[in-house]
Amino acid sequence: MSFLLKAAATARQIVHKVPVRHLNLLEFQSKDLLQKYGVAIQQFKVLDNSKADTEVFKTFECPEYVVKAQILAGGRGKGTFDNGFKGGVHITSNKSEVLSLTKQMIGNRLITKQTPKSGILVNKVMVARSINITRETYLCILLDREHNGPVLIASPAGGMDIEAVAEETPEKIKTVPLSIDKPIPEATLLEVAKFLEFKGESVKRCAEEIQKLYTLFKAVDAVQIEINPLAETDKGEVISVDAKLNFDDNAQFRQKDIFAMDVTEEEADPREVEAAKYNLNYVAMDGNIGCLVNGAGLAMATMDIIKLNGGEPANFLDVGGGVKEDQVAKAFEILTADPKVKGILVNVFGGIVNCATIANGIVAASKKLQLNVPLVVRLEGTNVNQAREILKNSGLPIQTASDLDDAASKAVAALN
Repeated sequence: MSFLLKAAATARQIVHKVPVRHLNLLEFQSKDLLQKYGVAIQQFKVLDNSKADTEVFKTFECPEYVVKAQILAGGRGKGTFDNGFKGGVHITSNKSEVLSLTKQMIGNRLITKQTPKSGILVNKVMVARSINITRETYLCILLDREHNGPVLIASPAGGMDIEAVAEETPEKIKTVPLSIDKPIPEATLLEVAKFLEFKGESVKRCAEEIQKLYTLFKAVDAVQIEINPLAETDKGEVISVDAKLNFDDNAQFRQKDIFAMDVTEEEADPREVEAAKYNLNYVAMDGNIGCLVNGAGLAMATMDIIKLNGGEPANFLDVGGGVKEDQVAKAFEILTADPKVKGILVNVFGGIVNCATIANGIVAASKKLQLNVPLVVRLEGTNVNQAREILKNSGLPIQTASDLDDAASKAVAALN
């Protein structure tokens, strides 16, 4: 049980664990996806300070409105804008105040505990119908390796840290393996709804919402959909108030519309954004030895061994298993764009990767960029002998290494 919840937590926080970029959706984009699949959410409109705002908002009648700045950062409610306006989340029952609130947010930078010191520019504001929540529950559907498929996790204790709930009151957590090929059986849906402590007609409503969420999960190639809270209102509604969605990166080719919504805000390193366009995973660091490696695990090991040899890695850069020559060239462009990089270490173990492809890419990139920093290359695996010949006959001052330790040692020594 705790393993699954840790998996859910890891899916939410994976960017802090493994240095890769993930698809980022703003709150209104996630809600829009849920709405398209019939999931009950708060009604909302999106405003951007354009001439259309008045028309868009004119027919949106609510007893109370929630006005929320749309940025990829938490703590918006307690944030402050660079124009002095306080709060990225406001609640008002006065419709005439809404557009005034949005104008004080849009075009200004919102500063929270999770943003850079200069804040993040707000381009859009979501205005949603405020709801009176009487009870909060938790629901998550995620792919689980241990069950070799999707698993549903439910708890009547929503709106709080679910890992703490599992640790302190494990009886409040229910786990249900699901079939990827079939809808969730009605009996299972009703059982989960009752476990979530819904009563009367709300049991059926909850069951319907869970089924819709599972339909969405499969249709969009999600690896996780976490609803916290799945709330019950004073009117008996069952509403997904806050949703976190993670998607299978390998499904990008058939989920083009979703991946086209990816939000790149200004706190992102432009090199990371550029790398992602070429399916390269790049994260800048503080050292001076640029790294080009295939595979996240090998990349982490490479950085560790550089440090063990007295050096400091300048980046994490994983070119992946299906890398082509143009991707290698782009990787070198990104590495050399960092003025801190004083040397480059290439470490490739060619299983799926063809070492000759890497070698050709290295030679072409070095000549095109007129590389003027030391370059150490360690290649092993598929077509390695052909790759070594390519490097040897290139006429470039490329140092080759017999193993990873030798490569790291030469890379560090080259700087001294």
